[in-house]
Amino acid sequence: MSAMDPIRTPSGPPRTPRDLGLVRLRRDEEENEARTRPLDWGILQRLFSYTRPIAAKRNALVALTLVRSGQLPALAWMVGAIISGPISGHDTSTLTWAVLGYLALAISTDFLFHFRQRFAQELGESVVNRLRGEIFAAVQRQPMAFFHRVKTGSIIGRMTSDVQTLRTGIQDVFFVSIVQLGQMTCAALLMAWTDWVMFLIIAGLAPVLWGLNHHFRGKLSRDSRATQESFSRVTASLAESVGGIRVTQGFVRERHNAGLFRELVADHASYNMALARTSAVLQPLLELNSQFFISCLLLLGGWRAFDGAMEVADLIQFFFLANVFFAPIQTLGNQFNQALIAMAGAERVFRLIDRKPEWSDPPDATPLAEPNDAESAGVTVEFDRVHFGYTADKPVLHDITFAATAGQSIALVGHTGSGKSSILNLVTKFYPPTSGTIRLDGRDLSGIDSDSLHRRMGMVTQHNFLFSGTIRDNIRRGRPDADDAAVRATIDQLGCADLFDALPRGLDTDVGERGSGLSLGQRQLVCIARAMIANPRLIVLDEATSSIDAVTESRLQHALRVLLAGRTSFIVAHRLSTIREADLVLVLDQGRIIERGTHHELVQQAGTYAELYRQFSSPDAT
Repeated sequence: MSAMDPIRTPSGPPRTPRDLGLVRLRRDEEENEARTRPLDWGILQRLFSYTRPIAAKRNALVALTLVRSGQLPALAWMVGAIISGPISGHDTSTLTWAVLGYLALAISTDFLFHFRQRFAQELGESVVNRLRGEIFAAVQRQPMAFFHRVKTGSIIGRMTSDVQTLRTGIQDVFFVSIVQLGQMTCAALLMAWTDWVMFLIIAGLAPVLWGLNHHFRGKLSRDSRATQESFSRVTASLAESVGGIRVTQGFVRERHNAGLFRELVADHASYNMALARTSAVLQPLLELNSQFFISCLLLLGGWRAFDGAMEVADLIQFFFLANVFFAPIQTLGNQFNQALIAMAGAERVFRLIDRKPEWSDPPDATPLAEPNDAESAGVTVEFDRVHFGYTADKPVLHDITFAATAGQSIALVGHTGSGKSSILNLVTKFYPPTSGTIRLDGRDLSGIDSDSLHRRMGMVTQHNFLFSGTIRDNIRRGRPDADDAAVRATIDQLGCADLFDALPRGLDTDVGERGSGLSLGQRQLVCIARAMIANPRLIVLDEATSSIDAVTESRLQHALRVLLAGRTSFIVAHRLSTIREADLVLVLDQGRIIERGTHHELVQQAGTYAELYRQFSSPDAT
C-alpha cells in the first residue's frame, strides 16, 4: 500500500493514511484471517498442557470439582427426603439427625468450594505466567520486519486481553462447566431412580438444548472473535496516539484523532452489541424451555398423584431435583459464550507463539571472530551485487557493490528514500538481502551468528530511545557487565561528564519514560555513550548528531574521532562535519550508487554530491 492509497472507514468517504494521522485502521495480516473458530479439542489439549508443572494440584482440583458436582444434587435430594420422611411422618427425633446430616453436607460443600476456588485461581495464574513468558520470547525472536508490519497494540492485546480470556477459560469456564454438567448428571440419575416416567419429560429437553446450542454456536463464535479483534484495533490506536502525542499536539490534531478514535470505539461497540444480542436471544430461550418443561412436569405429576401412581412426597422430591437439573442451563449458556471467547483468544495467542521468524541464522552459524592485537579493531565489509526490498514487489536497493576495509568510515548520502537506511539495515543484519552477498571479514554475513555481531556493534540513531531507569543504567545497556569506573571513563572520553554531573543526581538521575526527563541533547549523549562503552568493531551512526546543538556537537567531535579510529563505521548525516572526514562517500539515488569517492573528490566532480554540498554546507564546511 502506498502512502496515498485510500482506506475506507465504516462510514464516510475514503480516507488516506495521511488523513488518518496517528490512528491507523488498516488491519495487520493476522486480523484478516477467518473469524470463525469453534471449540477445538487440539487447542484445549495444548492449553491444558500448561498445567503439567502443577499436575498434582490440577488433579486435586478435578477431584474436588467432581465431588462438588455430586454434593449439590445430594443436598436437594436430602431436602426432599426430609420432607417426605421425618416431616411427613412427624418423627421429631429422626428429623433432628436428618437436619444435622444436611448441615454437615452443606458445610462440607462450602469447604470444598473454598479449595476449588483457590486451586482454580492458582492454576489459572500458573498458566497465564507461562503463556506471557512464551509470548514475550516469541516476540523477541521475530526479525525487524515483523515489528514494521504488526501493530504494537495487537501485540499488547495478545499479552493482556487475550491471555486474560484464557485465564477465565482455565479457572472458571472449565471447572464451572464440570460442576454444572455433573450437577445435571447426578440430578438426572436421582430423578430416574425416583420416577422414570417423569424423567422421560426431562430427557426430552436434551435434543432441544443441543439444537439451540448448535444453531447459536457459530454466530457466537464469529461475534466473539470479531469483538476481540476490534478491541485490538482500539488498543493499537491508543498506543499510537499516546506515543505520538507531541506530533498530535504540534499539528493540532487532537479533535481529528479523537473523532477517528470514536469511530474505532463505535466499531468495537457494534461488535459487542451483536454479541450481546445473540446471547440475549439464546439465554431467554434456554430459560423459557426450562419453564415449559416444569409446566409439563406439574401437569403430568399432578395426574400421576391423582391416580396414585406417585406419592405427593415423591413429587415434591422430584421437583427439588428438577430445579437442580434446570438451574445450570442458563449458567452453561454463559459459560459456552465465555468458552468461545477464550477459544478465539487461545487461537490468537498460539498463532503468535508458533509464528516462525521469516528468517533466522542457519544451524551452522558461527560467532564473529575477535581481532588479534596486531589487527585493526574494525571489520572489512563487502557488498557484492546486493539487491533488497522490504516486500518482494517493491525493491529499494539495486546492484549495490562496494568494499570497506577494516577501520574505514563509510558515509551514505542521498535524498530521503534513496536507500541509506536500507543499507544500514543490511549491514547490521536486521534484514537479509534479497539477492547478492554481504561479507564481513571475508565471511558471508548469513553464516555469522547475529547475537555475536550485535554484541560487537554500536548504534546511535536519530530516534534516541532510552529505557526507564537512570542514566547509568542506560549507558550500561551497551555492556551490562561494565562497572562504575567504565561508565565514568566513557563519559570522560566523550567530554560530557560535566553535563551529567550538573544534574540533580548525576548519573543516577532518572531519565523518565523514553528519556522525557532529559533534554534532547542529553538523551543523544547517553545514546552515544551507550554505543562507546560496548567497544564495538562496527559502528552505525544514523543522523546521530542531528538533534545536537552546535556547542554540544563540538564537544563530541574529538570523542567521535577516538571512537571511530581503527573501527569500521557507517555514517548517515546531514551535517557535513562528519561526512567530510569519511574515507568513502557513497551517493545514493533511488536505491542505486550513482557516485563514490572522498568528500574532496566528489566536490571536484561537480555532480550530485557537489549540489547537495552546496545546499547543506554550513559555515564550518570547507
